[in-house]
Amino acid sequence: MLVILGGLPGTGKTTIARELARALEAIHIRIDTIEQAIRNSSLAPAEINEAGYLVAFALAEDNLRLGRTVIADSVNPIELTRAAWREVANRAGTSFTEVELICSDLAEHRRRIETRQADIDGFKLPTWEEVVARDYEPWTDDHIVIDTATLATGHIITKLRAILPHSP
Repeated sequence: MLVILGGLPGTGKTTIARELARALEAIHIRIDTIEQAIRNSSLAPAEINEAGYLVAFALAEDNLRLGRTVIADSVNPIELTRAAWREVANRAGTSFTEVELICSDLAEHRRRIETRQADIDGFKLPTWEEVVARDYEPWTDDHIVIDTATLATGHIITKLRAILPHSP
């Protein structure tokens, strides 16, 4: 199964993705890690554009074809990338579930953005102003919405495990 996590920076995607991957013994594929590795490369282009997503799609499909559960961790701000993730699952012949993480408490969301530390060497975290100005298209397909302002990580993992198909 492919779990497609999305949401603005600071909503808890990576925290949830890591814990869910541990709980399900799944593969965690994080766009930020891939894109920073590309930036660190001697072959790094001036603009990364879709390169990180293309690498992630290929890695996800390889692992799905091996029968592994994959947790895709990215902002996923536009329908184009969401559709591409769904197509990865379809090509691999597996199910997918889309999960959008939100933080309804703006003060808490801002606090998270302004106090967090990068966990990837060289990665530049966005400012609050960059987060609120970001293009982020509304989700229109069936998906699960989880508000990380109101639930602790453990409760979110329990909730996801209960609603994901074939979740042990």
